[in-house]
This record gives sequence, C-alpha cells and structure tokens, in this order.
Amino acid sequence: MVTRAINKKVIALSLVFFAEIFISLSERSMSLDTESGVAGDAVSHRLKNEISSYPEVSRVEDTIRKFLEKWNIVGASVAVAKDERLIYAKGFGYADRQKGIRVAPKHLFRVASISKLITSVAIMDLKEKGELNLNDQVFGEQGILNDPRYLNIRDPRVREITIYHLLTHAGGWDKYSGDPVFMPYAIKNEMNTHLPVDLETTIRYTLSKRTLDFEPGSRSSYSNFGYAVLGKVIEKITGMEYEAYVTSKVLNPIGIYDMHIGRARHENRYPNEVRYYSNARFDTSYSSFNFHERVPNYYGGNNFQVLGAAGAWIASPAELLKLLVHINGQEGKEDILNARSIYQMTHTRPGLRPIGWVSTTWNGIWRRSGTLSGTSALMKKCKNGFSWVMVVNTSNDQGHDFTYEIDDMMSGFIDSVERWPDYDLFHYNPPQPLFTYTKNHNNVY
Repeated sequence: MVTRAINKKVIALSLVFFAEIFISLSERSMSLDTESGVAGDAVSHRLKNEISSYPEVSRVEDTIRKFLEKWNIVGASVAVAKDERLIYAKGFGYADRQKGIRVAPKHLFRVASISKLITSVAIMDLKEKGELNLNDQVFGEQGILNDPRYLNIRDPRVREITIYHLLTHAGGWDKYSGDPVFMPYAIKNEMNTHLPVDLETTIRYTLSKRTLDFEPGSRSSYSNFGYAVLGKVIEKITGMEYEAYVTSKVLNPIGIYDMHIGRARHENRYPNEVRYYSNARFDTSYSSFNFHERVPNYYGGNNFQVLGAAGAWIASPAELLKLLVHINGQEGKEDILNARSIYQMTHTRPGLRPIGWVSTTWNGIWRRSGTLSGTSALMKKCKNGFSWVMVVNTSNDQGHDFTYEIDDMMSGFIDSVERWPDYDLFHYNPPQPLFTYTKNHNNVY
C-alpha cells in the first residue's frame, strides 16, 4: 500500500512537471530576463518557432511562405511587436540548406545598413552624456580625428565636415562617385598597400586622394563611408573598440546580448549565424582579401572590418525589435535616448536624410532597410502600434528595391491577423520544473 501511494505521488508530481514544460506561455513561464550579458540569455535564444504557432497567425502564414517561394528565398526570420510587446518571432525555410538546418528565432542574419541605426544611437547617447556635440568637426587639426595619419587632406572643405553631416549623409561625398568602403582594389593601388585594406587606410585614401562632390551640409547623398568614419569617432571619444563600446554601453544595458560585427567569410561566421545565398545573375566579384581571386560576393566580396559601423552588424529580428522599442519615444518601455535626441533623429533639416533611419514621416512611420549580397532586411515602426523586422538570407537582382516587396508583404500579413496575443515574449523564459529530485543512498526519492 505504501509503495502504491508513493507511486501515485510520483506520477502526480511527474504530470505537473511535464505540464510545466509544455504550457509554454503560462504565467510561470513569463519571468523576467536574467540580464547577465551572456548570449544564451538573449530573448532570441529563449524562443522557439512553436511558441508563435497559434491558430490566429498560422492561418495566414502562407502569405510569408508563398513570398519566399515566389522569390526563391532559402530562409527568413520575422518578429512582430505591438505596443512595445514582442508578440511573434518565427523562422521560415533554411538557415543552412546544405545541412538541413531550419531557421529559428535564435539565428543571426547580416542586417546590412540597419547597422547605421545602431551606430547613430551610440552617437546620440554620447551626445547626451556630453562626450561630443553634433556640430563637432571630424577632420583637421581641430577635429576629433586629428591624428597625424589623417591630416593629409586634399580638399580643405573636409575640415568643415561635422558629426551631424556624417549622420545625415551630408559629408560631401556623392554615392555616384564611388563609395570608398567598396573600393579595395583602387585603394590598394593608390596607397601602395596590400589586401585586405583596413579602415584606417580607406580613410587616409579618401582624405588625401579625393575631393568632395558638394559642400558639406548642403544636401544628402547616401554614404557608407561616412558612417564607417563614425565608428572611428566612437573609438576616439571612448577609447574603446567600436563593437566593444556599442555592445557594453548601448546594447547590453537593455538586455541585448547576441548582436555582433559579422565576418566576411563563410568559415568565420558565428555558430548560430545563417548561411547566405544569392539568386542574382551576376554575384561574384574579386576577393577583398586575395588579389584577383574570384569569390561569391556574399563571402569575401566585401570587407566587413571596413564596412563596420555602416553595415556589418549581425542580429536576430527579436533583438532588433528590442532595440527599436527602446528608441521609439513611446511610453511603455524606457527609452535609452531622451525625447530631444529621438526627435533629432527623425526630424532633420530640409533636404537632409534622417539620422540612422532611411525614412521617417510626419505621422510616425519610420523605416530602416539594409541590403547586401546574400541578405535583405527591413525594420519598420508603424503608426498603429505595430513594429516589425524581417530578414532573409538570399539576395536577388532587385537590390535595395526588394525591401519594398518585403514591406508590402509584411503589411498584408499583419493586417490579415484578426487577433494577436496580449503577452510579451520579451519577458519569456522557458518553463522550469516545479521541483528537482535526486536519488539518495536509501533509494528513497
């Protein structure tokens, strides 16, 4: 009788134990983030595709699947927030088709020019701390980058360039004249150096060999080089490497633990980073690392250590949304920038681009896109309380224009869901057992 009673107790406790595991969205599961700074604590690592597989959304997910099929996309990841709550995070297709690995929320993707938003947030944070002013000069003897190696300046107007000019793509370099971050062979020849060309050499080349295309501050022309320089500005002001500063002082404090500067070559990618693909007709180029070697453009065509602050970050959509809800000026989660800085980023001088964002509207729609060979990404803050991110690991001939296709599809997807959940996956932790037990020397449990 005693044995039977013990067995019944063990069975009952076991049922509770497994119930805790499978009821993944229970109140017990919704504990707070651990904030320890380890990548495994990232919200993206705590989520599984199954958590976002609820009927109201599953019925319309064919919208995403048909989109991937139409454009022959190998893998994608999507995250959606409503009123600053993460309500959906799911992967589609393959993170690595060759190995049969499916995309999950934890997978990292190159986010290309969404990196500029990350860099601009770091700059605005330094401005708020009194470490710099947006009107500070960048180059010349009185500039922030006044190191002797940067003082060989061909065009005197370069000394007029300010941090604000770089943030708004108004430094004076026209994109049609060639962006230096994508010109390793020209720089190698002009500077009599070898591959790979580093960012310091790229800056010295641009200052000493080129003239500006327009007066600084007079208009905007998209410049990856300008944002790459901002990475050097952050390093000079803080005395820390760019990635280390942004990670420890901007991202970690708001619970973002698994965003990194990516690496150009396939063999050097992060363990949970996706594999990249391309459907573009012409997507090979000469290597940025080995002279005259032809490589897939998405694996060696671009030097990520030069692109850096302008386009080299890798991230998951869930963590990108976590950044967004802390810089959107809404009342829910505490912003890491003050209201003035957020306004400055989204309301610039006439004729200039927004700071960090690719476009902003008067009614609060903010877009930040990113495109490189092998990836397309779009982050969007909508006026109806929704924000979302979608990233794919396959590029095509559409280039940047493909992000508008993503925008149209995702807008339709979100509008088609009649009822979204009211929980917040930012605070989700996998369920833990109600008890633990060990076997003692008397064989009593």
